[in-house]
Amino acid sequence: MTETTQHDSRPLQGLRIGFAGLGLMGRPMALHLLHAGANLHLWNRSRGVAEAMLRPGITLCDTPADLGRASTIVVLMLGDTAAVEQVLYGPDGLASGLQPGGVLIDMGTTAVMATRTLAERLAQQGVAYVDAPVSGGEIGARDASLTIMAGGDDAVIARVRPLFDVLGRQFTHVGAVGAGQVAKAANQIIVGLNIGAVAEALALVKAAGVDPQKVRQALLGGFAGSRILEVHGQRMIDGTFQPGARASTQFKDMRQASELGELLDQPLPATRLSMSLFRQLIEQGDGDLDHSALIRVLRRAHD
Repeated sequence: MTETTQHDSRPLQGLRIGFAGLGLMGRPMALHLLHAGANLHLWNRSRGVAEAMLRPGITLCDTPADLGRASTIVVLMLGDTAAVEQVLYGPDGLASGLQPGGVLIDMGTTAVMATRTLAERLAQQGVAYVDAPVSGGEIGARDASLTIMAGGDDAVIARVRPLFDVLGRQFTHVGAVGAGQVAKAANQIIVGLNIGAVAEALALVKAAGVDPQKVRQALLGGFAGSRILEVHGQRMIDGTFQPGARASTQFKDMRQASELGELLDQPLPATRLSMSLFRQLIEQGDGDLDHSALIRVLRRAHD
């Protein structure tokens, strides 16, 4: 079910929520939970990042295990599958602190099969698992306008739904555990391919000596109009690539989608081509730029 949500003032009042992963998106997401009334516990690999967020209502935890013991619901916003596995089952891992009846929500982009395996392991100790990756980047995290796609049991989803309503504007319960990550894989394929399409189109326009800004404006009113043409097209024209979503992350997500396709014997030829372009961007030293910086690969090839 997909819905547009309205935000109450303090719908999470008194809930003990843990949050791990305070990067570009994690920091504003955690603060939204605090402002919605949560009793917020934080852990981050770089402790200084968490310390900079200290204010009334926030408690810092020394280890992931401490985070699990302090919280009834824990949100992960980590960089990749390996990081999720390490936080859960590394030294002083989160799993050792999670209590029966608790809920773990992974809001990062994690491999589908690993997600299902982790959910099975946690179920053995009475902990429910929800995979709820997001789309919207840093802007969406900051504005609490994320699109959230979730996999998990109906009753568990209903229990944690108020949290999603605080963080996002659109929420869809896609299916069982792992379904959210399948939806995110599809999302990242579409995003990556569209970034490539906009980059190629604007590179062609510039090579032909026509004003890219005017062409972009013309296209926005037609069938080629898209959010990526609107936002990332402008970034490409301006050459401003401060990351809202890093190119290295886009590549990682598309690689995971490609690996899932291989596992299911589903060809994804355009995805593999797009991955090769993002790989070039990373090899050229631009992996920490916004994924719209893909146009730099095309401009360098032309120049």
